[in-house]
Amino acid sequence: MSVLTQPKIDCHHHIFDPARFPYVADTQYRPEGHELGTAAHYSAVMQAYNIRHSLIVGPTSGYNTDNRCLLAALAERPGRSKGIAVVPLDIASDELAALKAQGVVGIAFNVAMLGTAPFLDVDGLMGRLAELELFAQVQVMDDQLPALMPLLKRNRTPLLIDHSGRPDVRAGVDQPAFQALLALAGQERTFVKLSGLSKFSRQAYPWSDGHPYQRALLEAFGAERCMWGSDWPFLRANERMDIGSLLLLLEQLFPDETVREQILWSTPKHLFGFADSLRS
Repeated sequence: MSVLTQPKIDCHHHIFDPARFPYVADTQYRPEGHELGTAAHYSAVMQAYNIRHSLIVGPTSGYNTDNRCLLAALAERPGRSKGIAVVPLDIASDELAALKAQGVVGIAFNVAMLGTAPFLDVDGLMGRLAELELFAQVQVMDDQLPALMPLLKRNRTPLLIDHSGRPDVRAGVDQPAFQALLALAGQERTFVKLSGLSKFSRQAYPWSDGHPYQRALLEAFGAERCMWGSDWPFLRANERMDIGSLLLLLEQLFPDETVREQILWSTPKHLFGFADSLRS
């Protein structure tokens, strides 16, 4: 079956709809023009590429901890989408439970944007997430991960590693930060998004210098703990982006159809509790 037509779950995209949900006043970046992407627009994208479900990630750009746009999109798409929210690090358990009741499955730890310092001692939040069976979605880049390893190891919170860990492609697969990421494969509660090639590659499409890292992640974690995400609508992209070309690249990187079915469907379906009813 063609990778373009097979049923799939997009495990990383955003909704930007400032006409309905204005950006927060103090945002450091205001997506506009081709970076905008409403829930209605993404529904058309889903139909075009047979994306049956999706994981909507609340962005720091534009909205930060204002989750109204995210929650509205979830309410408009019951059963079709789940969410990752951005929240204050001292958020209470009852507030997290309220987000979970509305379809949120995890909280974003945007270390790549905010640095490691705010996240080194958030055991309270990690504990609250674990109690509610919510994910800590961790986005790091370059050499940030080793500083977080004590926190990640001493807590039992399920982990989603965002955008392939955004490794420094100049430092090689043996670099300490990437080896730390591979070591998390020993914890069955850690899952990886095979996404974000354009964010850490130093080359133009097809971002060949990033391929060895995604292949190493698949080998270490196995397809049963890997998933795919588009990153639509491609915020701060340095070149033209398209979901179709991303999917064709996935097919080239992982030619085994059984592996792709696991990454594109079975792993996220089971992990996030999506129903089978739409897969027909």
